Amino acid sequence: QVQLVESGGGSVQAGGALRLSCAASGYSYSYYCFGWFRQAPGKEREGVAARHSDGSTTYAESVKGRFTISKDNAKQIVYLQMNSLKPEDTAMYYCAADFRRCSVETMSREWSGVDYWGKGTQVTISS
Repeated sequence: QVQLVESGGGSVQAGGALRLSCAASGYSYSYYCFGWFRQAPGKEREGVAARHSDGSTTYAESVKGRFTISKDNAKQIVYLQMNSLKPEDTAMYYCAADFRRCSVETMSREWSGVDYWGKGTQVTISS
């Protein structure tokens, strides 16, 4: 079992930055791949960033160059640094962990089968 708890969401103006945190705990934490998803009202859940257990990262085109996923192994926290935020980034953001789905493309395509989810943290960007 892997437990995930997100924090760091909030409301900022366009152009601002936020850093989301996902505190992870549980068995075999280091072997899992982690991802960040978002879902806006009326829209499908979208994968935005993923980090393979080997350290490689992938991003959705819509956030490339603006978002960065990272992991602090000592603290067991996965971060999503979000810069140059836009109103269209407004959504509930979820942390996810999976043993074999390790790219943002795979996680997005197979999101309903992802092993573990956090409860989410709201991000609101005003223009």
